Amino acid sequence: MFINASTDNIDIAPQWQRADLDEVKRLAQYPVALIGDVQARMGIMASPIRPVTPSPHLAGTILPVHAREGDNLAIHRALDDARPGDVLVVNANAETNRAVFGDLLGEICRAKGVTGVVVDGAVRDVDELAGQGLAVYARGISPAGPWKNGPGRIGHPVACGNIVCNPGDAIIGDNDGLIVIPQHALAATLERTQAQEQTEQKMRDAIHATA
Repeated sequence: MFINASTDNIDIAPQWQRADLDEVKRLAQYPVALIGDVQARMGIMASPIRPVTPSPHLAGTILPVHAREGDNLAIHRALDDARPGDVLVVNANAETNRAVFGDLLGEICRAKGVTGVVVDGAVRDVDELAGQGLAVYARGISPAGPWKNGPGRIGHPVACGNIVCNPGDAIIGDNDGLIVIPQHALAATLERTQAQEQTEQKMRDAIHATA
């Protein structure tokens, strides 16, 4: 970690399997709304979780963190084990009066190859984060900084935006919002999304033909 703090009270899960990044990237070529349609409108995060940076397109595998509200020790520790293609998904207990993520953590994410950050809570330093090019979603923004005391959990399923996020599941985001795709359903979801896109394109062609 880049801070000097004990992490004895952070519960870290064993290593887990991550979804295939090539499949995630292929699925991310399609809009979140379309993916949601073929996933029976399930797995879509609550609308208060919104992009706070101007480049919100996000695709990767979930690195889940459960942080105590107003405290980001678990986030610092989680980034020690982050892999390229991970998306940091943080249950910060929907606390929006104290930020748990800012530009210094953003720099660590970039160095580790983390492709995006989702916080069910607050972030800060949004101008700096925008300059980093990191896709960041959050429930709120606050200039108030966090404590670093813990406790927390890393690599265990978390609730974020009313959706259960399992380690290694796929997550995709755009300007509409975020969707989580279970790892075991990724290939089938990609196939159905491709088919639905073809169906809708035929509808568009028919509309234009009658215009």
